[in-house]
Amino acid sequence: MRYPILFSILLLLSTSCNKNKFATTPSLKFKSVNTTQLYNQQLLQFTLSFTDKEGDLTDSIYVNENVPGCPGSNFEQLFPLPAFPTSKNQQGDITVTFGYNVSGYSSISPKCQKNDTAVFRFVLRDKAHNASDTISSPPVILYY
Repeated sequence: MRYPILFSILLLLSTSCNKNKFATTPSLKFKSVNTTQLYNQQLLQFTLSFTDKEGDLTDSIYVNENVPGCPGSNFEQLFPLPAFPTSKNQQGDITVTFGYNVSGYSSISPKCQKNDTAVFRFVLRDKAHNASDTISSPPVILYY
């Protein structure tokens, strides 16, 4: 009698631990930022990881810069994703890069004639209009 109960418990544990990490709604996680103190002529690079069950991500990621205490300085933009092969149960990394007076990159700089402390937020959407949770960066100081 003990063995069928033990077998049932082991079966239940083995099936519950094998959860699929891919969901219909895209998942987005913050991995890293190359610096939290940005000076003129430097790049700011965010690395994010994603998963998507259907592999149907849109062609861009939503980015919002929030600078508390500096009215009118916040920006929102769609940052283009590079073309990549799609497949079911897709996962990978996304790098979002801004340049502080660096040509060839999306521009970023202090807006209030002083050092800005900004937090960046990111959202990823798929073609079925499912949106990931909003993730935030640590505070980044943009030196004037």
